[in-house]
Amino acid sequence: MKRNRWLIALAAVGLHISIGSVYAWSVLARPVMETMGLTLPEATWAFSIAIFFLGLSAGFLGHFVERLGPCRSGLLSMTFFVAGLLGTALAVEVKSLALLYLAYGAVGGVGLGVGYITPVATLVKWFPRHRGFATGLAIMGFGFAAFIAGPVMQRLTAAYGLTENFLFMAAAYALVMGASSLYLAPPRPGDVAEDAGRAVLREAAAAPASLPQRQYTRREAVKTPEFAALWWIFFTNITCGIGLLAVASPMAQEVIRMSPAGAASLVGIIGIVNGAGRILWSTISDWIGRGAVYLLFFTIEAFAFWQLAGTTDAAAFAAWVLLIISCYGGGFSCMPAYLSDLFGVRHLSSIHGVILTAWGMAGIAGPLLLSVMKSETGGYAPTLRLFAGLLVLAWVLAAWLYTRRKKTAAALRGEEA
Repeated sequence: MKRNRWLIALAAVGLHISIGSVYAWSVLARPVMETMGLTLPEATWAFSIAIFFLGLSAGFLGHFVERLGPCRSGLLSMTFFVAGLLGTALAVEVKSLALLYLAYGAVGGVGLGVGYITPVATLVKWFPRHRGFATGLAIMGFGFAAFIAGPVMQRLTAAYGLTENFLFMAAAYALVMGASSLYLAPPRPGDVAEDAGRAVLREAAAAPASLPQRQYTRREAVKTPEFAALWWIFFTNITCGIGLLAVASPMAQEVIRMSPAGAASLVGIIGIVNGAGRILWSTISDWIGRGAVYLLFFTIEAFAFWQLAGTTDAAAFAAWVLLIISCYGGGFSCMPAYLSDLFGVRHLSSIHGVILTAWGMAGIAGPLLLSVMKSETGGYAPTLRLFAGLLVLAWVLAAWLYTRRKKTAAALRGEEA
């Protein structure tokens, strides 16, 4: 059957908008705590473990996913993700914390990671001349998911109960992810005018000064100080952003006295801004460069976190949160291009996979740090100020990378002259 590439794109979005519902966890945090008798750190661990397994499976299962092909790997993602939701429903019903961590965290997390990387490589092959747009489209779907999932989960939980919510979501995601996976397939010869490999070579020939002097392998790239700096930059941006995401709903209810429905709506808006930020900031990075845009991220986020720590005004609270989340989302979409700037395009998938381990580590560090410090101090402000300090340190590393990149580009121009 001949496939339409726009329906392929829609199928990719279907996968990502399903697994991206993990970003709506904060809507469920308080109901899970009340139903199972958990503390905030205990409930947050479920989200942290899910993101940890997402990062690990995305980082180390890339070759396995490529061998399976997009259809079978998509179905594998669906199997793990839906099994995780069903197991979570059982965990809530029997009030088992260990089962919650196993089901939502480990099993569901593997489904997240496999599903995250499955459609990206396929879209690159279908849109060889617009690779950034294609991958940004799928990643944007992951960010937008909370816009749909947050309010829906809140209403299902209020109307039917927490266990039933997980059962409903499992059935819905099985349908969407199954249909999406069955349509996913790489292009056959003649389906696209130019394959991705030729497109990369054409772009490299057209703009040699913009590329590194050599095409690094994964082993070579990870040994460089640039990779270490970029890993820490990525880790810091995700730690601070995902920590805020994990507690956005209970934090809004406690700090500015927002209702549960209002907090769920805020989580939905966060999903929109998370997704839109991925397209917006990646476009801006094409104009001003990846190094400059990361400097801009950390300047904005450090200031916003500091301001958020002291605000009790609802409008200001929402504004600072959304500004931070836009930069958080942009950090994901700009990273592959930044890696290609530094290490070339030939082994980009492998190098990108390794740096995604920062996501898995940050998925534990951010939410856990925020929830534990909240329990110890009685508020969120100390952690938010700590995040601001970490972002200042990340700004210093980003400035070093930016300066080093500028010197390299100047040297390349001098050699060409």
